[in-house]
Amino acid sequence: MDELIQMVAAKTGLPADQAKSAAEAVIAFLKDKLPAGLGGQLDGLLAGGGGGLGNIAETLGGLFGKK
Repeated sequence: MDELIQMVAAKTGLPADQAKSAAEAVIAFLKDKLPAGLGGQLDGLLAGGGGGLGNIAETLGGLFGKK
């Protein structure tokens, strides 16, 4: 999650606390829209189990038909 917050801060120029809020809002949105089992997998990826942001992007891209 820290890597995601840093990336949001770097790309938007937001301070870390605002970047964290933005990242949490997006994660909550995705978890609400994804099928139940995938929300848990998203939590696992954010916790660092599974390769970090690159793996998250790959996983989400696969969900939306992009590889």
